[in-house]
This record gives sequence, C-alpha cells and structure tokens, in this order.
Amino acid sequence: MKVVTLNVNGLVNAAQRGFFEWLEKLDADVVCVQEVRAKEYQLPEAFLDVPGYHAFFFDAEEDGYSGTAIYSRVMPKAIIRGLGSLQWDLEGRFIQADFNNVSIASIAVPYAQTEDEIEHKLAFLEVLQQHMKKTRRKRREFIFAGSYQIAHRSIDLGNWETHQRESGFLPEERAWMDQVTGPIGFVDAFRLMNRKDRQHTWWPFDEAQANGMRLDYQMITPNIADYVLDVGIVREPRISPHLPVVIEYDIDF
Repeated sequence: MKVVTLNVNGLVNAAQRGFFEWLEKLDADVVCVQEVRAKEYQLPEAFLDVPGYHAFFFDAEEDGYSGTAIYSRVMPKAIIRGLGSLQWDLEGRFIQADFNNVSIASIAVPYAQTEDEIEHKLAFLEVLQQHMKKTRRKRREFIFAGSYQIAHRSIDLGNWETHQRESGFLPEERAWMDQVTGPIGFVDAFRLMNRKDRQHTWWPFDEAQANGMRLDYQMITPNIADYVLDVGIVREPRISPHLPVVIEYDIDF
C-alpha cells in the first residue's frame, strides 16, 4: 500500500502545475491532501471524478482557506470528518478514511507567523495531541499523514541556529513532537529508513532547497513500523512549495 501526503497550497493551483497528471503516474493507493483552499462544490468535476480514485473532502467554512481531502483507490468503510471540536472542524483540518486494517487521516496544522497565529496553531496542536492519545487506546492501526508545520530536529531544517525563535522550530512545537513520538507512542515513518539531513519537504519556489524544512510527516502506530518498505520525497515536478512524502507499506487495506 502506497500512501502519499501533500500540502497542495491550493488544489486549483496544484492542478495547473500538473497535480492530476502526476497522480496518474505515481499510482498511489491513498493520497492525503492539505490546504485545498476551495469548497468541494466550487471545484471542477475533473477534481472530484478522478479515474481510479474515490474522492472525499472536508471543507473549511471560510472561502479560500484550509480544507483537507483524501483520494483513495479502495472505497473506505467509513469517512470521518473533524475532531469533534467545533472551532477546528469549521476550518476543515482533519479527515479520516477507515479501511479494514488501518485508518488513514489527512491533517492540516495551521501555518503561523504572528504571535496570534502561533497561539492559534498551538491550540490546534493540543486538540490534535489529545485525539492522538485517544487513538492509541483503540484496537486499530493509524497513519496520521499531513502537514504538521514543525521541523522536529535540527537535521530537519537548514540553518537551524537562526530559526529557534521562529514558528516551525519553536521549543514548544518541538516538545509537542517529542510527546507524540515519545510517551504517546507514534512513529515518524520517514525516519525509520532515512536519517539523512536536509530531507526537506518545504521551501519557497524562489529559494534553494538548503533553506527548507521538513514539515510533512506520516505518523504511524508502532505495530505498522515493521511494515514500512520504502520512503521518499518527490522533488520533481514542483507542484507546491511543499513536496509529496511517499511511503510504501507491506499491509493491505
């Protein structure tokens, strides 16, 4: 099973850059999309009726803002939209597809620069962390794929010394990630097989890769860890300032 996560930075913009042509060639089983930035009814039919895929969306209430989606080759047993928290569910930040053997979620953590935006982001991360704790008590396996907007360790961004007081590498953000991959028990699937530095999943179109950050993850329950076959970051074509994270698992739906 091949699972992909990608922050498209606007699905319409991504389509113009070749997202759907790339998707056809990639032959993924599940594609988790973040930052759709359009409501489902506003999208062209071609975005909804993609050959070989079932498409599911969770819109933000505000136009042109946030939103998540999942494209799946297999019809899920169920689709769950939201975390059960009205504030965040109005922003369309979490959608989950349940299959026989695994649940796969697409998660869009808020982007932040200003102090107010950072507070907003940290509040969402607290709700998400509580949800992740709850899932560990369930007899299911989970893949929480998404744009987490956090570089966990110094190897996950360029020039880390100069970014320690910037959102994306704040001590409290990294401490959140420490909790998720520590006591809560999730595993960073990419780092199981690739421990190199500068494995960045985000950098602006007009900057060098060296100035980027690894902000996009697939967090998995530990029972799946032994079934990770291959991991990768797709650097071409540049569909978005974020890059797709592709992970192949030796598990069935």
